[in-house]
Amino acid sequence: MKRLDALDAARFFAFCGMVLVNFRIAAQVAPGNGWATTFVDALEGRAAALFVILAGVGVGLSSVPALVLLRRAAFLFVLGLINMNVFDADILHFYALYFVVGAAFLTSTTRGLWAGALVIVGLAIPANLVLDYDRGWDWATLTYTDLWTMPGFLRNTLFNGWHPVLPWAAFLLIGMAIGRSELNTICIQHRLIMWGFGAAVLAAFPQILVSGPELATYLGTESIPPGPFYILAGSGTSCMAIGLLLKLWPRIEKTGLAPALTAPGRMSLTLYMAHILIGMGILEAAGLLNGSLSALQVVTYALGFCAVSSVFAVIWARKFKRGPLEALMRRVTEPRRA
Repeated sequence: MKRLDALDAARFFAFCGMVLVNFRIAAQVAPGNGWATTFVDALEGRAAALFVILAGVGVGLSSVPALVLLRRAAFLFVLGLINMNVFDADILHFYALYFVVGAAFLTSTTRGLWAGALVIVGLAIPANLVLDYDRGWDWATLTYTDLWTMPGFLRNTLFNGWHPVLPWAAFLLIGMAIGRSELNTICIQHRLIMWGFGAAVLAAFPQILVSGPELATYLGTESIPPGPFYILAGSGTSCMAIGLLLKLWPRIEKTGLAPALTAPGRMSLTLYMAHILIGMGILEAAGLLNGSLSALQVVTYALGFCAVSSVFAVIWARKFKRGPLEALMRRVTEPRRA
């Protein structure tokens, strides 16, 4: 696998976006009109989409066997279930199921990957027409009432959770298709930027053209509920971010900032768990997860945590090749070499 440092940096930026969104959720910040609220709102559903697409890009660039990918899925699923006892909006157990879907498409052509993504999005549309998307949710507290029952867990995971397989698994297949491109060429980078921008703009129109509030919501670009144009918008912004970072990376390297971006990007699994167990843990210990923080305070704390994460990752990378959880996952899921 040819490693592209810009992709590690993109993963760190996706992580930072998820920290901002998750801290806002955990801190129960009241809606507002300030720039801090608008900034976090713009990242909701986009940072996580970039995170999943980058996972697909990594699979597309590599030659990982299906069995190893399924073992990674099992590892992440167990880790995600543990994490859900602390933070309901965990993405890892969803991530694991995206990998199961990805394993089924490892030998597909690039066209097959795009077709698979369209089928997944297509299956989500009738599911939303037939099933009750609100079932299980208490939207006032953002809690899922029957999450730990089998019907509730399956419904949440496949249909109406924070990042349900239908249609979020499409992001992984899109990433796998992108990963098979010549990402180190200017031509592909320009295509990612232009096509990504076009997709993001196009996705904004259907919501404007309909009058019914429920239909407008589903045809919008918000991540809840995740309609087809949310997938288009999330894919578009992700492609733009990846293309811009790939194109600008030579200049970024000259600034000397590259290690501060790539090191945390290479241990995003460890840092993801840390932002919940340590970052949110500090807020909880201080009694601040009760709606008392302003949006600006949450943004300040989240960005501070990201900066500390970057420093930690750079120091860790001087002695170790992988992050703690990354090394553990590799040890558990990949066959040992003789």
